Amino acid sequence: MSSYSSQIDEEQHAVDRAYGRLDSLRSQTRSRLDTVRAAGAHGSPTMRTERDSFATMYEDRLTQLRGVEDRLVFGRIDSDKGEKRYIGRMGLSNDNHEPILTDWRAEAARPFYEATPSHHGDIVMRRHITLNFRKVIGIEDEVLDVNSGQVGQAEQAGTLTGEGALIASLNSKRTGKMTDIVATIQGEQDRIIRAPMDRAIVVQGGPGTGKTAVALHRAAYLLYTHRRRLERSGVLVVGPSPAFLRYINQVLPSLGETGVVSRTIGDLVPGFAAEKMDSPRAAQLKGETRMASAIANAVAARERIPKHLPTVRINGMDVPMRKTDVIQAIQDAKRTRSPHNKARETFVKSVLSAMRNRYVDNLDYTPEQSEISDAAMQLKMHDEIRKTLNLAWLPMNAPWLVDQLFAKPAQLRRFAPWLSQADIRELTRPKHSPLTVSDIPLLDEAMELLGPDPKVSAREAAAKAKRDEEEQFAKDTLAQAGIGSGIVTSSMLVDNINGLDAEAVAQKAGADREWTYGHIVIDEAQELTPMDWRMLMRRCPSRSFTIVGDVAQTSALGGTRRWEKTMDRLFGQDGWDLKELTINYRNPQEVSQLATHFAEDEGLYVSTTKGVRTMADSVKHLSVGSGNGSGSKSDLFQTIGDEALNMAKQFISDDGTGRVAVIAPNSLSASIRQDLYHRLATAKGKSTASKLMGISEKNNQTDTNSRFEESPSDAPLSICDTQMIKGLEYDAVILVEPGEIAQDAPSRLSGAADLYVALTRPTQRLVIIETERDKRLLDL
Repeated sequence: MSSYSSQIDEEQHAVDRAYGRLDSLRSQTRSRLDTVRAAGAHGSPTMRTERDSFATMYEDRLTQLRGVEDRLVFGRIDSDKGEKRYIGRMGLSNDNHEPILTDWRAEAARPFYEATPSHHGDIVMRRHITLNFRKVIGIEDEVLDVNSGQVGQAEQAGTLTGEGALIASLNSKRTGKMTDIVATIQGEQDRIIRAPMDRAIVVQGGPGTGKTAVALHRAAYLLYTHRRRLERSGVLVVGPSPAFLRYINQVLPSLGETGVVSRTIGDLVPGFAAEKMDSPRAAQLKGETRMASAIANAVAARERIPKHLPTVRINGMDVPMRKTDVIQAIQDAKRTRSPHNKARETFVKSVLSAMRNRYVDNLDYTPEQSEISDAAMQLKMHDEIRKTLNLAWLPMNAPWLVDQLFAKPAQLRRFAPWLSQADIRELTRPKHSPLTVSDIPLLDEAMELLGPDPKVSAREAAAKAKRDEEEQFAKDTLAQAGIGSGIVTSSMLVDNINGLDAEAVAQKAGADREWTYGHIVIDEAQELTPMDWRMLMRRCPSRSFTIVGDVAQTSALGGTRRWEKTMDRLFGQDGWDLKELTINYRNPQEVSQLATHFAEDEGLYVSTTKGVRTMADSVKHLSVGSGNGSGSKSDLFQTIGDEALNMAKQFISDDGTGRVAVIAPNSLSASIRQDLYHRLATAKGKSTASKLMGISEKNNQTDTNSRFEESPSDAPLSICDTQMIKGLEYDAVILVEPGEIAQDAPSRLSGAADLYVALTRPTQRLVIIETERDKRLLDL
């Protein structure tokens, strides 16, 4: 047996031991869960509560044990004392509590990521272990202490190398799902992942530097390190699009963490899911901080003194509502500092109380309490009084308020007086239009000022009463069981009784607009407007944020182009830290250099300094026609089709791995999609064409043009615009008419940012297709 083979065999024994322990723990946990479930629902309340608590605990543990199956073991570090420590997705020990596997997040695993030849402490060697399912298929050693005997041993065994695991990961085909980088985290990334939780961290990095991976691994690290603090408040992950969230949704479960809430800005407010986009200018206007004043003005305008105040007849006596009654009631309501709809209760009570007292004061005798109560009820139920009270302090819900604001130019002019006539025309839309993504922060602002919808307040009150009743039962149960140490609270017990495990906490958080999270992770944060930030800040009072983005990729007119300008306003100069990632792991150097030179020429700030790979022929330029007339368009589509079919053949495998994107101007996307579908259908059949392009079989039954208007950006072969691909990556990218893409952008910097994003999506190959006209607009 060769030396290398013996090393493989040695590691296989270690891997088998770890998986054996994992299987044993799964079996034990499953057995305990089955035993608890078999006990049924009989017994005392204390016994039932205890069973429910254990069942929840075992279910959580099983979920965690299942999530770490893939690549359970991926590394080893050797000390100068000859000790070997294996690194993996979770910590494992034997029945005698002797360590088998060290969790990658544990402090003891830090040297695996951060040790260098110049700073390695007592670690002399780092080993990367590659698995295929549960079989060891490769090992690579990095000797950190050149004076140790490990150098000769690694050379003799043929395992001495560096960054091999990373390069193998980068060269693997995309799957439409992001994979974790737990086995290949680099030193600069690890230091960010393990940064303190008590302040905001901004991670600036160019395309391919691993910003998203770092943010998600940081979330997993914080959940592991600050479990007690975060398990009840939760972690929120905010991404730029639903496609992006689908792309990353397997990362945290694979790291042993479930129950994280993931949202876009468009669906951050429970009960609303906005997908429609405003024009860039309208989105910019809605995103300005002063739009909060417009919402506040719209609310305040519904707290007023009506021109006509009624006089009503009660028990034969005229009782007037006076201006002073309304003024005093408004002051009383505002003093409560409650939201508009809640404060209205005080307002109504104050007006009715003043009128009731006026009725009593005008009597020439002292009435009995029953007469006073009867008069008060008549006042309360009187239609004219009720109408006047609604005019004076209108009960409202947020969707109605936002709809009214943008449907009526006069309201925009009144409540947002800084807007120009052109701005008002840009924002005005028909009544009952669907909400846009940019409306959601305004909706959230309105909800904050208005409070709960009056129509649902009663239901919420009933739910709260039920919860209070359950907590009282839980307190009694704890008292009966003699549990009063505070380690197990009645609230925790109610959550267990109701099956509120980690995932259920996430469901509860996601359904509660007023939920405050222990930590928030934001990706593509450079695109957020001031109103977006305002909405997010109220969801994390502790100001514990991981904020990742790249100011060179800012395409939104209201986005961030300098972190200091945005972050100082939000957190203060001393309340946040800027960390910068500088190494491009995604793109071949040839692609990275092309994109970097373009971005720098356009005046964008580029933080990436170098790529880690070179690939011959990774950039290809093609020129076709003049860009005018049907003939040239035919040539263009022919070239696109030929290249797309060629890239699909090279990079998309029969097992579904591999991703190719055609990034084109919006005006061409549907035509390209239709043309490419027909080419694929002719060459490979309709079923294969539909599968490759993500067209459902239902849509495949008809040959209508409508089904080519859009397709999923995570399909094996997708036709996208520059907004759909934010945060995503592909094996190969075909960029069509970049000059037209830049021309279509709302500003020069936005167009440059859009193209920079498009240029930096591929991991293997970039093909740029230009017409002569397009090259005159922008020559890459």
